[in-house]
Amino acid sequence: MNMVLKSIAAVLLAGISFLSFGQKAAQLPDDFLSTEFHQERRDLLREKMPENSVAVFFANPVRNRANDVDYMYHQDPNFYYLTGHREPHAVLLIFKDEQVVTDYAFDELIFVRKHDALKELYDGARLGKEGAVDKLKFELAFEGPDFEDFNIDFSTFDKVLFYDFKEDVRDTKEEADLFDLIAAFKEKVNYGEDAMAINAEPKASNLDTKSLDELMKSLRGIKTKEEISLIRKAVDISTMGQREVMKAMKPGMSEQEIQGLHEFVFKKYQAEFEGYPSIVGAGHNGCVLHYIDNYKPAIEDGELILMDLGAEYHGYTADVTRTIPVNGKFTKEQKLIYDLVYEAQEAGRAACKPGATFKDVYAATAKVVNEGLVELGLYASTEEEDMINPETGRNRYYPHGCCHHIGLDVHDKGDYAELKENMVITIEPGIYIPEGSPCDEKWWGIPVRIEDDFLITKEGCELLSDLAPRKSEEIEALMKESSPLDNFILPSLEDE
Repeated sequence: MNMVLKSIAAVLLAGISFLSFGQKAAQLPDDFLSTEFHQERRDLLREKMPENSVAVFFANPVRNRANDVDYMYHQDPNFYYLTGHREPHAVLLIFKDEQVVTDYAFDELIFVRKHDALKELYDGARLGKEGAVDKLKFELAFEGPDFEDFNIDFSTFDKVLFYDFKEDVRDTKEEADLFDLIAAFKEKVNYGEDAMAINAEPKASNLDTKSLDELMKSLRGIKTKEEISLIRKAVDISTMGQREVMKAMKPGMSEQEIQGLHEFVFKKYQAEFEGYPSIVGAGHNGCVLHYIDNYKPAIEDGELILMDLGAEYHGYTADVTRTIPVNGKFTKEQKLIYDLVYEAQEAGRAACKPGATFKDVYAATAKVVNEGLVELGLYASTEEEDMINPETGRNRYYPHGCCHHIGLDVHDKGDYAELKENMVITIEPGIYIPEGSPCDEKWWGIPVRIEDDFLITKEGCELLSDLAPRKSEEIEALMKESSPLDNFILPSLEDE
């Protein structure tokens, strides 16, 4: 190693490493979830856990993009929900009852990356065990290398709750990386095929990989005021992206360009990520439900473009879809299909209230879609044999469900039976008529999805994503407005 780097590393280790987290935190926004939120979530989970049990959570793996380049790190949502910690290579233990080990008494432990001055020179400051105590408000925190030898006898618990492993974690050169932490845990709990046979048939094992997810669903499905505030921000950012793109849209633009405009707006409002891969599909591409290639180089005049994008703000994601005519004016057939989807969403909205089920909301939307398609001549009747595509087994032109939770995940954890106050869900009916469909060709290449985010209230629901127009007439009116991007014209890269 270069002697200069060694000297810098020594200085960092002596001073900067332990102070820089505080300096770094001072530069961050002040509207992240509070430490009290995470503490409360851990306490609530502890209350729900079985007697004499321990719950174990691991941070998300670092994902490799190619060669020595990794993707930007994104924390496991459960881990973030319970800790607020956004760094990799960490493990959290929550105990039902107070534990006493050597000189320590505790009911929760966190093990985080130890400081490494040279790595922090390249990659930025690490929280460290001091930061876990000071910033995350854990009473007891340790460095990752301490986990292997920490004296916890997991055999004394009736239940050891954890998510089973996907065997997709790389072994890096870092001491006590996630690979090492998992390996140490497996050895501590005697993890193996014989032990895990409990998932197939009853056997003498205290390892439980099923119950923890149900406990987390019961917590994460109902949102707190803090969470709802962050979701509102993510939704507002996403709908503002839709508005600005509506004004900037013109035939000849590429799908990638449209994606870039949305995500530019996200970044202008300080959204850290997209909540999921952006879907921007024009014409037939919009009929591919999760189309993420976004590669069509020139959107044609007369086409519809389906734009399903969500900003992720401080961990919480929106999920908003709008479908618009690229030239600013719906054709007769496009408007008929669009307005039918809008009516279906309004029917779903009317059905959306505490005590209703997800199936109730879907049924309300499907009734409008199916009867409307019969009236337009795309279905012979609402009998299943006239609506089902035999190749997919799904409704031919409305092949998906219409609702899901949103939050730390775009398809968030929660109860998918009955709607309850302070759930946040989507309602997203759609009609997709690919080229070659068994109907009049005038309908081919029409994809329409309208997706909005709703907060379940005491008596009904609140539309959160109303900044982006939904009615066809309102979309056409907004698309007539000028855009600040109209004059953003880059020089050509082609040779003159």
